[in-house]
Amino acid sequence: MRKASLGTLFFTVLMDLLGFGLVIPFLPGVARHMGASDFMATLLGASFSLMQFAFVPIWGRLSDQIGRRPVLLVSIAASSLGMVGLGFAPSLFWLFAARIFSGIATANIAVAQAYISDVTTPETRARGMGLIGMAFGLGFIIGPSLGGALAHVSLGGHTGALAAWVAAAFSAINFVFAFFSLPESAPKEQRTRSRRTVAPFDPEALVRATAISGIGRAVSISFLSVLFFAGMEQTFRLFTEDAFGMSDGATATVFVVVGVVGAAVQGGLIGPLTRRFGETTLLRAGLVIQACGFFALAVSPTAGIAFLYLAGGLIAFGSGLVTPSTSSYVSRRAGPAMVGLTLGVLQSAGALARSLGPASGGLLYQGLGHIAPYIVSGCGTLLAAALTLSLPPVNGSSPAKTAEA
Repeated sequence: MRKASLGTLFFTVLMDLLGFGLVIPFLPGVARHMGASDFMATLLGASFSLMQFAFVPIWGRLSDQIGRRPVLLVSIAASSLGMVGLGFAPSLFWLFAARIFSGIATANIAVAQAYISDVTTPETRARGMGLIGMAFGLGFIIGPSLGGALAHVSLGGHTGALAAWVAAAFSAINFVFAFFSLPESAPKEQRTRSRRTVAPFDPEALVRATAISGIGRAVSISFLSVLFFAGMEQTFRLFTEDAFGMSDGATATVFVVVGVVGAAVQGGLIGPLTRRFGETTLLRAGLVIQACGFFALAVSPTAGIAFLYLAGGLIAFGSGLVTPSTSSYVSRRAGPAMVGLTLGVLQSAGALARSLGPASGGLLYQGLGHIAPYIVSGCGTLLAAALTLSLPPVNGSSPAKTAEA
């Protein structure tokens, strides 16, 4: 049952990410053509992630109380509706409205990670988390390349409408598949019996999670990593147009390279590497590699387009180490009784970082020039790498004993 559940969840996350990846190559350009400034165009990503920040803990807490399956099914169905709205958006206002709704719908990654934790052992958890990462990578291989091709097809005068409709179809297929194939992973006797009211920001959940030794610092490291990555991600399409004159389709090929590298690392390498080196070492190495990628991106307009591809590969390789290593570290420190709440806090912090990252990246891009976000991202990611030096090992003293300062 465990293998079948993991395979089904992998497909579920992959289909979810295909829809997300489809809109990346063209959405900032669509906002530009609707009259948005560079900063306003990046706020599309910020609004999407702000809603995830608000709803990640809600979905995570609900999945602890009522089970993973119903929460995943509802969020998948809502994702399809959000993409339909994006395809119909006639103005910048409706474009934002569709992204806000989609952000609420897709705030389910903590539930998927909790599902992985339910059906894996501590020794195989990094590999399980890597499946989610592989789904991200494959979503970035297929989604952006397909989205870049479909962006050229206009329906009713709406650029990108066909890509949005295809994304909605993916979500609809995903719902049908999950409805019939995704079993519940959290038995009733293992669910949280707390009836506290869920809230967009739950200080008590934050206090309880960070009271576990190592969790607070890991959440801070993850926040910084995601913050700077998001600043890059949401300005990248503007950067390829301004610095290299690239079209949506040409930009999509860079995302294919990123996706191939990310999928290879998180789907194939992360398990053996974790067994050999451990989560904390991989987390540290991934952040350093990611920082090098940001610096390569900053010099690419001078060094040439080859550096653009090199930068994408380095960032994907580093992120491929960082994301599953952080999730595995946090879940192993938390233990089964707290894993849903703790991963919810981790993903909530990530969603907040993804909402602040595009805004800060957009301000830097518009105010200081198109390489400014990447220089700042490189320096900030090195700071996150330095913070990993004081992380306690996952097999150290009992995680519930002491709070980290």
